[in-house]
Amino acid sequence: MKLYNAKDILNIAIAGHSGAGKTSIAEAMLYLSGATDRFGKVGEGNTVCDYDPEEIRRKTTVSAAIAPLEWRNHKINLLDAPGLFDFEGAMCEAVRAADSVLIAVSGKDGVNVGTEKAVAAADARGLAKIFFVNGLCDESARFYRVFEDLKASFGPSVCPVVVPYIEDGKANIYVNILEYKAYDYSNGKPVEVAMPPMGDRLEGLRTAIYEAVAETSDEMFEKYFSGEPFTPEEVIVGVSKGVKSGAICPVFCGDALLMRGMEQFLDGLTWLAPSALEKSGEIAADIDGNPVELSVNPDGATAAIVFKTIADPFVGKMSFIKTISGKVATDAQLINMRTGNVERIGKTVMMRGKKQEEMGCITAGDIGAVLKLGNVSTGDTLCSPTRKVTLDGITYPVPTLSMAILPKKKGEEDKVAQGLFRLMEEDPVIKFENNAETHQMVISGLGEQHLDVIVSKLKAKFGVEVTLEQPRVPYRETIRKKVQVQGRHKKQTGGHGQFGDVWIEFEPCDSEGLEFGERVVGGSVPKGYFPAVEKGLQECIAHGPLAGYPVVGLRATLYDGSYHPVDSSEMAFKTAASLAYKAGMPQASPVLLEPIGTLRATVPDANMGDIMGEVNKRRGRVLGMEPAGPGKQTVEAEVPVAEMHDFCTFVRQVTQGRGSYTFDFTRYEEAPAQVAQKVIEQAKAGAE
Repeated sequence: MKLYNAKDILNIAIAGHSGAGKTSIAEAMLYLSGATDRFGKVGEGNTVCDYDPEEIRRKTTVSAAIAPLEWRNHKINLLDAPGLFDFEGAMCEAVRAADSVLIAVSGKDGVNVGTEKAVAAADARGLAKIFFVNGLCDESARFYRVFEDLKASFGPSVCPVVVPYIEDGKANIYVNILEYKAYDYSNGKPVEVAMPPMGDRLEGLRTAIYEAVAETSDEMFEKYFSGEPFTPEEVIVGVSKGVKSGAICPVFCGDALLMRGMEQFLDGLTWLAPSALEKSGEIAADIDGNPVELSVNPDGATAAIVFKTIADPFVGKMSFIKTISGKVATDAQLINMRTGNVERIGKTVMMRGKKQEEMGCITAGDIGAVLKLGNVSTGDTLCSPTRKVTLDGITYPVPTLSMAILPKKKGEEDKVAQGLFRLMEEDPVIKFENNAETHQMVISGLGEQHLDVIVSKLKAKFGVEVTLEQPRVPYRETIRKKVQVQGRHKKQTGGHGQFGDVWIEFEPCDSEGLEFGERVVGGSVPKGYFPAVEKGLQECIAHGPLAGYPVVGLRATLYDGSYHPVDSSEMAFKTAASLAYKAGMPQASPVLLEPIGTLRATVPDANMGDIMGEVNKRRGRVLGMEPAGPGKQTVEAEVPVAEMHDFCTFVRQVTQGRGSYTFDFTRYEEAPAQVAQKVIEQAKAGAE
């Protein structure tokens, strides 16, 4: 493929609800443009964009794929993003590299949560939005109902461009309202035909166009509401400018699987979608944090963003790059602004799905990949040493489902950890920690499917099989009463014996662990043995008297004891301290403490009652609520960590994916008796 100037490059992310046909739309565009010589189908596992073994097996997209094509002297970089909420991180990557977002909408199901999320993602980055209503050859498709749904959801900026003429329940003819042309697809290929009799419906659609054009400027608004008609040129120019500025969202339609309406759609993209020259410029930050405006200039100093990484154990690392300014060329020396290191650019390639094609360079406004940049991560800025700037990275959703991960074979823990670190390079949403307290490896993701894909990839890519289980809760123990106890260790063997005798006062206090003190008088215990007593107690508090959890909030004061001039030793006093601990703690009214976290759940108004009811069911306390944008509220509550394991699944189900939440550890507090009893019984059963 030849090198294109930024004015002829369109970077388009394809997003929308799962099942709307995003990958099929991409496949139809690629096949029609000649970028691929066969028309693949998701169900058959042979599409260009769903090439990962996990995607083929699941018949759904799980990561963003890039596929360029050429149409009418334009290069269109398609970025196919997943629709499943568990893989929202990949949509964030695709949108970061795009200049406009093509939002696929099912002609049968209409506006869904995934549609709303795609619109919100485009709005957050100020990108142009283009709707494609897909699957109109399905008997249950209802284009005009879906179109009204779009207008109701997203306002008068929704503007019809291509609409179907439905006859006997079939959508064979597609009408371009702006060009006033109609095409019949009943024999497979488009044939231009006379405008069908659409009557009042056509007038209604043209009114929708006029309303959208009126939204583009004050001048147009006044003209429309004064009753003065727009000229055809004003309509076409108004729609074009409105789409590029984001003031208009054009609506196309067709059926990707049957290749209907696709030529009109591709033609529409070339004159409606903003080019990289118009949209890819960014505001970066210099080394002092001051804003720097970067224009899309192939002759400027290089600045590029790494928006996706593939870490393959056989091929090596592949960094997907969008160049904002200058060019990323083989053998160039660029600074990684995160590490400060100089990176030598290796082979630059254009990716179409999994296929590579060499590129001389990735020029301003274009997208490509660089092989084997070992120290480069997703979100990094690569720039010229002559102009050091940092571009905005990628904001990923926070993972909310955590599971303990265990290898099926003993001794493969390191192998699991190494595999996870490689997968985290590909998917920065994944979080992994080796919890020293619970002695578990814990992974966090966006949902069950996300974690299931991680497990599958560990087996397929790194040859390690794992199981997932609910992670242990890190409880604590403390005491509520002051006690004074003796710890006496006396052992006589041949030669020197062992002797240590201490009196220790245990009492509750406000501390993270053990607070040790002494008030020994008269030298009953020599000062040299104080550290041994403290060390013995420090080792003991790792295991509480109730269920073996670490003890906190404990003050231990050594106040008396005795020693033997020959038989006493540090070890003897350490042992005496542990005996005092074991004797005293059960007498000091020990209690179990459970971790409490602060929940901030943002949900639609209609789901407020469900969330508050669920918080109460989970032994939580609602602290308050506040507005969180149109139609949404944020509930703040305190909930025990032990009750939050599957809250992620509940929120998604009850809000249909519209809700989100954060949950952060706050403090420990005493567990209710019935909860404590259950934890203690489980601990005893585990010890046996």
